[in-house]
Amino acid sequence: MKAIVQEAYGPAAEVLRLREVEPPSVGDDEVLVRVRAASVHPDVWHVVTGTPYVLRFMGAGVRSPKHPIPGTDLAGVIEAVGRNVTTFQAGDTVFGESHRGFQWRNGGTYAEYVAVPHDVVTHKPRNVSFDQAAAVGTSGIIALFNLQNGKRLESAKRVLVNGAAGGVGSIVVQLAKAYGASVTGVDRTEKLSMLRSLGADEVIDYTEEDFTQRGERFDLIFDVASNLLPARCKASLSTNGVYIALGHDHFGASRGRLWGSLPQMFTLMAMAPFVEYLPNPEFASPRKHEALTILKEMLENWTLKPVIDRTYPLSGVPDAIRFLESGLARGKIIVRP
Repeated sequence: MKAIVQEAYGPAAEVLRLREVEPPSVGDDEVLVRVRAASVHPDVWHVVTGTPYVLRFMGAGVRSPKHPIPGTDLAGVIEAVGRNVTTFQAGDTVFGESHRGFQWRNGGTYAEYVAVPHDVVTHKPRNVSFDQAAAVGTSGIIALFNLQNGKRLESAKRVLVNGAAGGVGSIVVQLAKAYGASVTGVDRTEKLSMLRSLGADEVIDYTEEDFTQRGERFDLIFDVASNLLPARCKASLSTNGVYIALGHDHFGASRGRLWGSLPQMFTLMAMAPFVEYLPNPEFASPRKHEALTILKEMLENWTLKPVIDRTYPLSGVPDAIRFLESGLARGKIIVRP
């Protein structure tokens, strides 16, 4: 099969090559998927470049990637199932991810075929394309993990999303709207019309205005861009308001190469028991099957509309990652093996 292969860490154009490799075998608890679409997102960039360096000790591989094929989410058609799998059969269309834990290693989806655990994919709704389904897997799971699968939205009447037009942000906007919140989306000038199309009640151009100076209060501030200090947002939170930071390090531009955004996130976790507007840390792995079930239902009833900026062929993965780094993408970037 054709696959993107990574043998070292570094810039995508230098370390990624399209090659012919042996197809994966399917384990007893796995399904073999013919990949029809996958997405490009910051976690892929981190593992391809090997930065921050601490990531290499957290499962990616110290000197070189343990798993040579990048990519973590997918949509496709099941070709075969392991002998213990009863929830799927050959011919089923599915979407989801390629491994159970956090996205700190390559997952093998930038290839024509990938074998994945059966409980990290679910049936693809018929009303969405493979591209659309691939656009919500990883980003949707990240959004729901930080929102406790929606529980943090139940009492949020006013929600602000900083960095609202990217893969995660665009899903958070729609999740908040689905829960009945009034949503304010913050992003750059050329992305604001997209946010309005997703249902944002108000949009703010961060290049022109600082929302913290408005005197408005929100029940939830979801800082996807992670470029705000919690103390700076305190005055913009309601009495029981919550501030959530995603830990985005802007592809190494705003954090150190050794630790990345981890010191910031550890600091927030240490502060949480003593600061009322910081959520208690979540140490458990994401409940991916539960999250995928929620995403599937939202796709089926069109309360979640995937946003796709552009698509690339498998050979174009280095270019796709370079476009991701530019910060210009509206929604998701899709790769079609």
